[in-house]
Amino acid sequence: MGAAQSFRDMCDRTKNTNVRFSLPAVCVVWQTAMIILFGVFIRYDEESDPHWLEHKKLNNISSDIENDFYFRYPSFQDVHVMIFVGFGFLMTFLKRYSFGGVGFNFLIAAFGLQWALLMQGWFHSLDYTDGKIKIGIENLINADFCVAGCLIAYGALLGKVSPVQLMVLTLFGITLFAVEEYIILNLIHARDAGGSMVIHTFGAYYGLSISWMLYRPNLDQSSRLQGSVYHSDVFATIGTLFLWMFWPSFNSAITDHGDGQHRAVINTYLALASTVLTTVAMSSLFQKHGKLDMVHVQNSTLAGGVAVGTAAEFMLMPYGSLIVGFCCGVISTLGYIYISPFLEKYMKVQDTCGVHNLHAMPGVIGGIVGAITAAAASESVYGHEGLVKTFDFEGAFEKMEPTTQGGHQAGGLCVALIFGIGGGMIVGAILRLPIWGDPADDNCFDDETYWEVPEDEESIPPVLQYNNHMRNKDIADTNFSMEPYPRTRS
Repeated sequence: MGAAQSFRDMCDRTKNTNVRFSLPAVCVVWQTAMIILFGVFIRYDEESDPHWLEHKKLNNISSDIENDFYFRYPSFQDVHVMIFVGFGFLMTFLKRYSFGGVGFNFLIAAFGLQWALLMQGWFHSLDYTDGKIKIGIENLINADFCVAGCLIAYGALLGKVSPVQLMVLTLFGITLFAVEEYIILNLIHARDAGGSMVIHTFGAYYGLSISWMLYRPNLDQSSRLQGSVYHSDVFATIGTLFLWMFWPSFNSAITDHGDGQHRAVINTYLALASTVLTTVAMSSLFQKHGKLDMVHVQNSTLAGGVAVGTAAEFMLMPYGSLIVGFCCGVISTLGYIYISPFLEKYMKVQDTCGVHNLHAMPGVIGGIVGAITAAAASESVYGHEGLVKTFDFEGAFEKMEPTTQGGHQAGGLCVALIFGIGGGMIVGAILRLPIWGDPADDNCFDDETYWEVPEDEESIPPVLQYNNHMRNKDIADTNFSMEPYPRTRS
């Protein structure tokens, strides 16, 4: 921590540098690089290439319906909507940062999916006979998953960084994601269909570590803009509903055809439903006058989908899914009330969207649930062939026992934490360099810094504080205790 503070001080002393990277130059250079790299490396796979007809004959495939496109595209469509609409609108809650929330989400997702196809392709889809990366519909789903980790990280930094910093965050985030994903899924042989570890745990701690490195002690200069207004919370809830509806597709998109995919949908469906009721109960219980807090409804209601991700295709059982959703509704809601203010005040982590409560803690819970469920697996429950298919006990892992698989699942969670925290600190140090055009403390959470804002919106009278996501409007206590502490969305 001392070394990090020294680096912060060094960067602060060089704030007067005139070197800046402009957004147009960065976008043009990186898109040009993508065109060149795609031209060199990327090709269609056998199911999206005209040679599909020959492939059908060689493999005795009788119908085009066997093409993976027809199995995967509905899930891809749902996941794609989650990335661009769900995540985008969920970040529009700030009263003066809706353009930045949905617009920069659009920018980094579009850039990130291109880089993800390359990075994941080099690890998973490289054809060593010709040195080309062969992509199909499943690659597109995985690229969206990869981007999701960076969008989660963006949530912790919403309103406090420049678009160029977001591009850099995405470049390194995608790279780190591809490496940790390969280690967890291929080398450790952990199973993580819904990405509780690989996506949510990594993405959340990656963003939180960067936020810690970019700590702004004078952020209260923008406190007037940190809250929401009625219509901004309504727009954010639209994002919540899209995410909530399509999360079963997210957790089942790349599972094996058949019972595993079916089971993943059921488990996610039930966990999400359980989380909603629990969140509403906890929100009403811990707020004055028994009223509901829209922060909790927008975010904590999704925590069950995060936590059930790793074990989604396992025999978690319907009641087990409900239990996971119940626990996450409690923990996530209490996280917004107690833990986020503690992290900001004592740990210097300014988490704008509350990714610690929606993604980090539920992601860790999901990894633990996955490890326990895998270790408890048996042939009497899965059957021999079901056990082999569910946990991929083939090849080098043919003789692996479920208890050993549980240990591998726990190892995967540790790798996700190490890459998220360690990678975030390194990237955060890079983003502290005074060359990225980040906003001043008194210009954070304001679209006018980077966007052309309609004239009738440029000068507005002060808005009464409706829902400040960095401070609790109901509770005035300023010292952390077991009593409800000033709330943050973060």
